[in-house]
Amino acid sequence: MTTPPLSRLDVHVFRVPLDRPVATSFGAMRDRPAVFVRIEDTDGAFGWGEVFANWPAAGAEHRARLLVEDMGDLLIGQRFAHRSDLFYRLTEQTRIRALQCREWGPFDQGIAGLDVAIHDLMARASGHSLAQFLNPDAPPSVPTYASGIHIRDASGIIPRCRANGHTAFKIKTGFDLPRDIADTLRIAGTLAPGERLFADANQGWDADQAIAYLQGLAGVSLGWLEEPIIATAAPEDWARIQQASGIPLAGGENIAGFDAFDSALAAGTFGYLQPDLAKWGGITGCEGVARRALNAGVTYCPHFLGGGIGLLASAALLAAVGGPGLLEVDVNPNPLRAGFDLFRPGQAQNRLHLPQAPGLGVTALPDSLSRFETLHASLTAKGLRYHSP
Repeated sequence: MTTPPLSRLDVHVFRVPLDRPVATSFGAMRDRPAVFVRIEDTDGAFGWGEVFANWPAAGAEHRARLLVEDMGDLLIGQRFAHRSDLFYRLTEQTRIRALQCREWGPFDQGIAGLDVAIHDLMARASGHSLAQFLNPDAPPSVPTYASGIHIRDASGIIPRCRANGHTAFKIKTGFDLPRDIADTLRIAGTLAPGERLFADANQGWDADQAIAYLQGLAGVSLGWLEEPIIATAAPEDWARIQQASGIPLAGGENIAGFDAFDSALAAGTFGYLQPDLAKWGGITGCEGVARRALNAGVTYCPHFLGGGIGLLASAALLAAVGGPGLLEVDVNPNPLRAGFDLFRPGQAQNRLHLPQAPGLGVTALPDSLSRFETLHASLTAKGLRYHSP
């Protein structure tokens, strides 16, 4: 289908203050941001997307202004014949702009959000949910795991997650190596039969430290160790860690581009590949990567730690491509995710049931989010307008 010309771009920025920061090995989030985008064509068809905005601290507003002030001229008035045309066209059209300011990440992330939005628009126009638009045989739900659990808080958080029906948990590690080993052993000893434990170091160690952590877990059935070292580390460092233990490695949220993902798959380093569709690629890029991973015998597990729209899109893509992967569900408080009511009251949260309404199932942002809005910009052929929150 060829869309009518796109006539409007809206970008909404939200920030939720936190009583307690969300800590990782490389820094702490002191509020929860989100950037939601909405595109509309001249027939009134619309679609929603989400742009990665967790880092840097000032990144959300920057990405919003980048979308309307630096990319909007490439969008308004344009038609798209195929659901992936926007991704490839804007990637090519912005490459010099991104090089000029050396901001490939923010441009990638803006394109990713727009790609999700054009998929939502086209799926909505077809009358199908996004998952069924991508694959008519997509299942109605996907399995989940509880994520974002600081290793020091796990003894209190995991029982609450278990009470909500979760049976798989991911702890954040990479802080203090001896204590991390001891705490992981203790947490693993509290698991019930059939439960699974994963660990994420958020690039917090060097290769020797990562190997020491894995060797310290001898006998523990850890599902995977995620990003134990910096994503750009030498391939031989990744290979040395992989060879030191039978515990699979996971990564991918900090990889961008088909060539880079192909290199990672060719190296055979990862048992689990985790692209983030709000960070690079949107549906177009991450669908291609996911299918290549599955063909290579690697499990696709989408990375996501943002708001409700990106989580819905991640779930739809996982359902469409299939495989044994799990959907990441951040269990830290975040109204920008919880406001979308993705889990029904009393429903076990070890599965997310996808909306069966057209597209992502989102027609408008929840009213409950309005008090957290810090910026709203609209771009049309008549010009750019910033609205007062």
